[in-house]
Amino acid sequence: MKVESSVLAKLPGIHHAFFTREGGVSQGIYASLNGGVGSHDDFTHVQENRRRMAEALGAAHLITCYQIHSADVVVATHAWSREDAARADGIVTRAKGLGVGASAADCGPLLFADADARIVAAAHAGWKGALGGIAEATIAKMEELGASRKNIIAAIGPLIRQQSYEVGPEFVARFQEADTTYARFFAPSTRPGHAMFDLAGLIRLRLERAEIGAIDDVGLDTYTDEKRFFSFRRTTHRGEPDYGRQIAAIALTD
Repeated sequence: MKVESSVLAKLPGIHHAFFTREGGVSQGIYASLNGGVGSHDDFTHVQENRRRMAEALGAAHLITCYQIHSADVVVATHAWSREDAARADGIVTRAKGLGVGASAADCGPLLFADADARIVAAAHAGWKGALGGIAEATIAKMEELGASRKNIIAAIGPLIRQQSYEVGPEFVARFQEADTTYARFFAPSTRPGHAMFDLAGLIRLRLERAEIGAIDDVGLDTYTDEKRFFSFRRTTHRGEPDYGRQIAAIALTD
């Protein structure tokens, strides 16, 4: 049902999970633990799946944003409804029992914690968010609440890995224009003019430059592991009509 960061798992009073697609009630292409409120799955199934996730976290509630591939981060003090969800890609909280999460199906789910300050966060980092600074914005928002950068631990969850992420020349050019050192994140593809993109590498570099306390990466590929993970790109390649979403979440408990 879930994958954990070995580093975050050591923190007292904090529960987290990179939930897989296993252990839910959804059916068909959404089987079975689909947490995507933006999918076309039966919403009662998604609600039940999210209830199970909250229970597994030991949280009273689990919330996510209406994600927009941005570097926008909000502070959550209480649970919100689907209709009232903030339009952002990161959530920070110090509220006990409130699980904060990010949904993804190839993009990078990030979880953060400062165990001493009792502040946690979740963020959604696709290539736009990673390039735009979602990781740094989440860290800055945690600091505003009282976290210390040197005490923050960040974990990178399952996402599409370089061996599965082919991009075109315009994509490569965009990154090189932003920072010439980003050329390191592109390897040759078998198709002329294309390249294989290392999203996880980019996210890690941005976290390293932020000089936080520790970074962990679970190292799993959503595209190749169909049994455990939904994948937007795999769905696209197969011409399927829709896809489910994983949830990564973290909560302050005891």
